[in-house]
Amino acid sequence: MTAEPVHRWPVPPPEGYTVDDLFRLPDLPPHTELIDGSLVFVSPRRDFHHLAMYVLEHGLRKTVPSDLRVRREMTVVLEPRQCPEPDLSVVRAEAFTGLDQTFHKAADVVLAVEVVSPDSEKRDRERKPQLYAEAGIPHFWLVENERGRPVVYVYELDPVGRSYALTGICHERLKLSSPFDIDIDLTEIDRL
Repeated sequence: MTAEPVHRWPVPPPEGYTVDDLFRLPDLPPHTELIDGSLVFVSPRRDFHHLAMYVLEHGLRKTVPSDLRVRREMTVVLEPRQCPEPDLSVVRAEAFTGLDQTFHKAADVVLAVEVVSPDSEKRDRERKPQLYAEAGIPHFWLVENERGRPVVYVYELDPVGRSYALTGICHERLKLSSPFDIDIDLTEIDRL
């Protein structure tokens, strides 16, 4: 009988990890986030999560203006110890530096979208929106699973209070005029 190999987890510095650490540490699992100086590893996603992301991504790509781009699971650098990875984001086109790019700056993000997962409910509903608002990202969507269909909670930034205000709840259709004209049939998930 042979012994199982021992995995050596990285030991965090006393003040926590930074953006530089996140991009420099070897062998981190895909989609590792940096929240409050701590590394957060993503659990396997459920089918609803993937399908909701597909419906929203597909709908956004059909309506996004030419000066914006839709990105899936791309790190956003908010500050030195905050690098979440929104499920979807809409980013200014001029922010792209090439196909090797691994992150975007908060100032370039117009919309951040989080699909709530059972293993990250508190982060998705509380901490990440707080961080996105403090970083000045103007729009945020929180996507919940309601009997197998996405329900999208739409938020806009109050620039004075640096917090989000709920501007709508969309059940079957996501039809908005801000940050651009959007019309997404959320019931499309039933056909996937």
